[in-house]
Amino acid sequence: MKPKEITPNLEVTLSNHETWSLKEQKIDTYLMIVFYRGYHCPVCKKQLETVTEKLPDFEERGVDVIAISMDHINRLEKTTKEWDVDGLKIGCRMTKETAKEWDLYLSKAISDKEPELFSEPAIFLIKPDGSLFFASIQSMPFARPKIEDILKSIDFVENKDYPARGEV
Repeated sequence: MKPKEITPNLEVTLSNHETWSLKEQKIDTYLMIVFYRGYHCPVCKKQLETVTEKLPDFEERGVDVIAISMDHINRLEKTTKEWDVDGLKIGCRMTKETAKEWDLYLSKAISDKEPELFSEPAIFLIKPDGSLFFASIQSMPFARPKIEDILKSIDFVENKDYPARGEV
């Protein structure tokens, strides 16, 4: 998947058991999708709590945010109860096939705390027409972009009318 290309559809189950579908979203400036490894990941916990804390900043910029994992609903329920993520839209039950369509790295469990299979972290910014503007795809849980840096980057690209890059 390259910048400026239309992203594949994505359907997940939200914590309220409703289905969320990318194709049904009305995107103002951007939709930010934060793919996270799942309930087992302490780095994801910190990242999603930071995203939640910055939700007003994203909303101010017209950016809707959703976090998505391959977790089952019971693990998502633990996430919403035990992590400080009130107000963050979180989806689960992403399939292996969908993860591959989004070019996510997949990992097998190396401990009994991890699910058998899960995706590694990534962040995508999607434009109102459904095209990819920005992608950061990780093969490890470490060295993720800082949420504050993403906010600054959104300000820069919007103020300078900076185009998506990497489409060649």
